[in-house]
Amino acid sequence: MLGLLAGCSNDTAEKPNVIFIMCDDMGYGDLGSYGQQYIQTPRLDSMAAQGIRFTQAYAGSPVSAPSRATLMTGQHTGHTEVRGNKEYWKNAPMVQYGRSEEFAVVGQHPYDTARVILPEIMKKQGYTTGLFGKWAGGHEGSVSTPDKRGVDEFYGYICQYQAHLYYPDFLNSYSKAKGDTAVTREVLEENIKFSHDLEEYMQRPQYSADMIHQKAMEWIDSQSDDKPFFGILTYTLPHAELVGPTDSLYRFYEDKFENDPSWKAYYGSRYHSTDKVHAQYAAMVSRLDQYVGDIIDLLKRKGLDKNTIIFFTSDNGPHQEGGGDPRFFNSNGGFRGIKRQTHEGGIRVPFIAYWPGTISGGQVSDLPIVFYDIMPTLVELTGAEKVETDGISILPALMGREEDNQERDFLYWEFEETDQVALRQGDWKLISKSGVPHLYNIKDDPSEQTDLAEQHPELVERMVDIIRCQHTDSPYFKVTLP
Repeated sequence: MLGLLAGCSNDTAEKPNVIFIMCDDMGYGDLGSYGQQYIQTPRLDSMAAQGIRFTQAYAGSPVSAPSRATLMTGQHTGHTEVRGNKEYWKNAPMVQYGRSEEFAVVGQHPYDTARVILPEIMKKQGYTTGLFGKWAGGHEGSVSTPDKRGVDEFYGYICQYQAHLYYPDFLNSYSKAKGDTAVTREVLEENIKFSHDLEEYMQRPQYSADMIHQKAMEWIDSQSDDKPFFGILTYTLPHAELVGPTDSLYRFYEDKFENDPSWKAYYGSRYHSTDKVHAQYAAMVSRLDQYVGDIIDLLKRKGLDKNTIIFFTSDNGPHQEGGGDPRFFNSNGGFRGIKRQTHEGGIRVPFIAYWPGTISGGQVSDLPIVFYDIMPTLVELTGAEKVETDGISILPALMGREEDNQERDFLYWEFEETDQVALRQGDWKLISKSGVPHLYNIKDDPSEQTDLAEQHPELVERMVDIIRCQHTDSPYFKVTLP
């Protein structure tokens, strides 16, 4: 099968469908198949059991926008244009979080238009393309919005800051099939009947996560075996704010956690307050699990499951915002660090690949992989023209031929907000914090407790040289090099 796929012709009938699911701020340890004890995730656990589960998979960054950028561009954060959550603001009256503001956020820094991104590659290969969830690759009206970057159908949030709200005033949409010429705002009329005051806000009926999932399901249901499709489903769950419908999912967890603290908003909070935060978080993860099950069931009903590869992962490590409690759930899987940190807990993520009849079930791989490997993997999978990337194709590993995988020298991350740069080379990992290097052997010390920089100065020097070589200066995102 691998040889056939690697040599695909331009006949689109030979190409597999691809669905890439990326959730938001789920930690390495939040799934049952990765050790979670409190939250039920039967569909994702089944997907892992029937596919391949990676134990050393890494996000491209410890936060959202740059992590997604590494997926979309095939570049690490020393090279890609988007390296942080830089936001663009537009003067406009807006009511948000229960108080009047004189601005409205409209989105993040745009992807470089000179750099091809995944939907553009797949579209050129004859794929129908859809993206549902968070975009975070360019602000509204910028040169890099879904309609301008190879996406045929979009529904969700252009701006990831707006995606912090689960009962928002509006969502963004675009449909080439319906003749849309640009991304527009879809005002959620049933929501805006109620203000952002907490008591009224929780009466809003239009829950964005469910709405985005429904649009994704409709799009998948509209596909056939006549033309391959590529869907990127960037669900916002389980990112704060921790709110959701009071339905059976929430009721299942409502009274399960003893001494569950209530979290109350303080003035200036980005999130609404919520009670029983542990129950809300657990329900959000289980809701996401249910979404994945819906997709698999739909593909089976349509007879498309055997020709569709599904990836599942998270954009970075777990958060502790809005009442999030990664310590209670062991969301980081026992690793050091959370979101915004380049320690393992901030960047090591669950990663599952599922393809019935092609990927053998029950596989567990400890091969180090990272988001910027996906572009070369899909290029090889679809027979597309090769693109220069910072990653390697992991297609051999997916097919059970890990020994055929290309050797890689290192993995690289940088993040300006916490002024950290990280490099993994073999079992060694160097983290520079504000220019000061720290060295860990993550095979012997996976929780990064023992700094060995003083014991191995020559190794530190060698790894620092690689960092300085890999980093390219950006006028928008700054870090201190070691």
